[in-house]
Amino acid sequence: MFKRDLELEKRWGRLLEGLEETIGKKPKDLNGVLFLIGVQELGKGIKTFSKEQKQDLMHIAICKVLSLAGFYELEYIDQEGWPHWKLIDELPHFDILEQEKLLKIQILEYFEKEYQIEIN
Repeated sequence: MFKRDLELEKRWGRLLEGLEETIGKKPKDLNGVLFLIGVQELGKGIKTFSKEQKQDLMHIAICKVLSLAGFYELEYIDQEGWPHWKLIDELPHFDILEQEKLLKIQILEYFEKEYQIEIN
């Protein structure tokens, strides 16, 4: 594992610990963190979501965090309050591990920018 990958995993672990302190439960994985971001971005609070809505929340989260890198921009919010994003720059063609790494980097940036949380 490269040094920068090791540092990313350390920062990611600290984020998970911080989320556990904040919400009382440690997200199991990347998808759990994406779900939390999606719920936060939707802004409707904690409620029961259907399987399809959970997938939509994760999509919202992916678009939000990748918008920080210029890949997406918010297009509009529909009448039910759900944000809709449009792709403005093609995503790089990565394998699954590189995709996961990109998302983790952008999620860390999301928490640092949106919540002024420094994750070192």
